[in-house]
Amino acid sequence: MESAGHSGAGPSKSSIAEVFLVFLRLGLTSFGGPVAHLGYFREDFVVRRKWFDERSYADLVALCQFLPGPASSQVGIAVGLSRAGYAGALAAWAAFTLPSAIALVLFAYGVAALGDATGSPWLHGLKIAAVAVVAQAVLGMMRSLAPDRERATLAVMAAIITLAVPSVWGQIGAIALGGIIGFAILRGGVAQTGHVAMPLPIGRTAGTIALLVFFALLIALPLFAAGSDLLPLHLFDSFYRSGSLVFGGGHVVLPLLQAEVVPPGWVTNDQFLAGYGAAQAVPGPLFTFAAYLGAVIGGWWAAVLCLVAIFLPSFLLVIGVLPFWEDLRRESWMQSALRGINAAVVGLLLAALYDPVWTSGITSASDFAIGIAAFLALVMWNVPPWLVVILCAVAAGGVAAAM
Repeated sequence: MESAGHSGAGPSKSSIAEVFLVFLRLGLTSFGGPVAHLGYFREDFVVRRKWFDERSYADLVALCQFLPGPASSQVGIAVGLSRAGYAGALAAWAAFTLPSAIALVLFAYGVAALGDATGSPWLHGLKIAAVAVVAQAVLGMMRSLAPDRERATLAVMAAIITLAVPSVWGQIGAIALGGIIGFAILRGGVAQTGHVAMPLPIGRTAGTIALLVFFALLIALPLFAAGSDLLPLHLFDSFYRSGSLVFGGGHVVLPLLQAEVVPPGWVTNDQFLAGYGAAQAVPGPLFTFAAYLGAVIGGWWAAVLCLVAIFLPSFLLVIGVLPFWEDLRRESWMQSALRGINAAVVGLLLAALYDPVWTSGITSASDFAIGIAAFLALVMWNVPPWLVVILCAVAAGGVAAAM
């Protein structure tokens, strides 16, 4: 699998430090939820750094949408893995996750400033920035992945399905329909030339071992926890299962986490809701809410334990599935299906641009003015997304102060 990497869109390797710093900046500036994160990732890894081509990135997003767990974090883990091996995967995850995890642990210890920030103008400005970032991603992906009327129609169909069935099943159904239609009717047209393989330092043996470990822990942890009074074991079991069995990302995992931590009395319902409010005010993946819950339950050690437990399934699944996926996506029938799947992914992004990104970010004429200025800055002036995020926060604060 190593040799496949040399045909990549950019340099075949990156240093661990480079991967860490790239994802640290994303972890500090990526507001707006998992779909917005994928927009930030695309701008950085496809457009600016050219680590991947558009199709390879869309294939990876489609795969992670099918896997349980946080899709944006799984994409990040896969990017780190392909650029710098296992250490790169760990560096990407840590850098993207730790800023919000640390902020939420501090909030659990009583730093209430973040809680007070949940309704502040600058936070609303960050949501406006997410609108511009996702709109740019939709535009760019539409041009390359849905350039003809068949795939553009499929993208709009996927958006309609996703909006009509606002759940993870609507998303999975739209992607599955895209694959079926792609397999059936998108075999003609432009040939799938220049397949760009992700550089992977792992093979099928490592992938098989990772999948076996994933399922072994999923089965064994509840059995061991049932016969033990050890709190760390019960915590690890609860958070590992939560990370293993949830499709659709952070917001979907919240009810499951609430059912795991509130009934046993580990966390009160008020503490749970307060932490959920704070989690909306920080960048990065919403799964870092696990660190807050762990800190409330037992302090720093429990925060680290819960954070590792909820993300461990993502590591095992990405490492386990990617070697097989990379071979599978070379097949001609799968490439036909992927043409439809990638068009459906554009539709998912289009639906998310409306809800929740637009509906939470654009609530007034001034919001719209800031949003279109941010979109102009990104698309026509090539302003870096992190600077657009800061400018949107400042502009929203200035508008609020002037009113």
